[in-house]
Amino acid sequence: MSICFIFMIFLLIFSLLFFWFSLYFMISDLMIIFEYELFTLNSSVIFMSILFDWMSLLFMSFVLFISSMVIYYSEEYMYGDLNINRFIFLVFLFVMSMMFLIISPNLISILLGWDGLGLVSYCLVIYYQNTKSLNSGMLTVLSNRIGDVGILMAIAWMMNYGSWNFIFYLDFMMNDFNMKIISYFVVLSALTKSAQIPFSSWLPAAMSAPTPVSSLVHSSTLVTAGVYLLIRFNFCFSFSLMYFFLFISMMTMFMSGLGANFEYDLKKIIALSTLSQLGLMMSILFLGDSKLAFFHLLTHALFKALLFMCAGCIIHNLTNCQDIRYMGSLLNLMPLTCTFFNISNFSLCGLPFLSGFYSKDLILEFLSMSYLNMFVYIIFYVSIGLTVSYTFRLCYYTLFSSFHFYSLNNLNDQGLIMLKGMSGLILLVIFGGSLLSWLIFPTPYFICLPFYLKTMVLLMILIGGWLGYEFSNFNYNYDIKSMNMFSLSMFFSSMLNMTVLSTYFVNYYFLKLSGSYYKNFDLGWLEFFGSQNLYNNIVKTSRFMLIMFNNSLKIYFILLCMLIMLLMI
Repeated sequence: MSICFIFMIFLLIFSLLFFWFSLYFMISDLMIIFEYELFTLNSSVIFMSILFDWMSLLFMSFVLFISSMVIYYSEEYMYGDLNINRFIFLVFLFVMSMMFLIISPNLISILLGWDGLGLVSYCLVIYYQNTKSLNSGMLTVLSNRIGDVGILMAIAWMMNYGSWNFIFYLDFMMNDFNMKIISYFVVLSALTKSAQIPFSSWLPAAMSAPTPVSSLVHSSTLVTAGVYLLIRFNFCFSFSLMYFFLFISMMTMFMSGLGANFEYDLKKIIALSTLSQLGLMMSILFLGDSKLAFFHLLTHALFKALLFMCAGCIIHNLTNCQDIRYMGSLLNLMPLTCTFFNISNFSLCGLPFLSGFYSKDLILEFLSMSYLNMFVYIIFYVSIGLTVSYTFRLCYYTLFSSFHFYSLNNLNDQGLIMLKGMSGLILLVIFGGSLLSWLIFPTPYFICLPFYLKTMVLLMILIGGWLGYEFSNFNYNYDIKSMNMFSLSMFFSSMLNMTVLSTYFVNYYFLKLSGSYYKNFDLGWLEFFGSQNLYNNIVKTSRFMLIMFNNSLKIYFILLCMLIMLLMI
């Protein structure tokens, strides 16, 4: 048996176990906190705390299930890789860091899982060991370090309380000044991990990792860690904080949806779609419904993992080509993969009765019931339309248009292990939403809206679909309107210049300044009057002394004469 199969079985068993435990805890309304005493120093007792409730157990079950399918899928995707064992162990370490974060009610043990995710993600992003991967890995790890500092500062501020177990203090945190400071630090950490504005640029860059890693990162581990932490801390957010960060998360959702419509890299389109969905989760969280955010977190994990696995299958069969302009007619060549791809895409759009519909539709109806301004309403619905737009554009390019790759292709659905890994998720992508809505909401949401508000979501889906078709319906003599407004198109397609601001802007001016210092000071007058001049003078003096000491008899005689003359004077 291969190492992938062993790990897959191990994770699958634990996933099912945690799922049944979650159902039991949900029915019994249980919550268990284990405290294990590690050691005592003077009067300080160091505890290791573990929190089990329906939320942590259900999330762990989903993470382990998706991880098991991804690891099984990796057996064929990474076939022929010399270091496949190292890769599988890194993925397993990544999943364990996430587990550690999910079950920790303590900020210090959260930091261990949080840091573990950051460091292992760096190892996985640079796995292919080339310059592009290294740059992406550095951007990823340095962006996430800001979040780690936020957690460290929150730990320092929690010294005002009796312990670091934040779960004990959630009841009276709302009006406490210290808690407001802690909540700001926690939100800052979550924004970096979940790649909200202004830390968005690392998420598309992290696409340098192998596709199974992307599937895991973008569905249930790294990027969802921030959302999960905020769901845990949602009781202690003040209204001003919620309004401010609602704006940031909405703009992230809008920006990434817009950027995805200009992108041609298959994996980057799906990465920007993840960013859009993270913005949706964050905004519903800051609107005040954490349960709904958790619901969308789980449904999104299912269809996004499958979407990435299908993309990996396509890339694998097209000999590592990721440009969607080369693809086309894949529906005839890889029917089963394209079926899975389409179902998960429709789920992402919120097509009725697939898993994404249950959470997305509920979120938008919840928004329509709330009394926020018109700006929030329009941005939400336009973002939903943009989601459908880039999805239809992607479908058109990959599945229906002409095949633009080389003619002697051998494209087929023969990757049996990859197909089995994907088949494990497809049922949950179809039925998972209704199943979870029955589980998470014991009393269903009743939302009563006028007819035109109720059908607004479907209308935006239809408009977005038509727009996506128009975006991709180009021919050779077509005048591309975006080229007439080139600078504006570049601005939108580069995620509002976020990628430039995070990389070039941060490096360029400091490197230029240090370069000018090096030229003008180190190699300029400072060099002449400083160390180099001193060195030259010492060399000249020592050479003069050497000449004097070598021509000894004549010099001694002259010196003796001079000394006698001085004495006589």
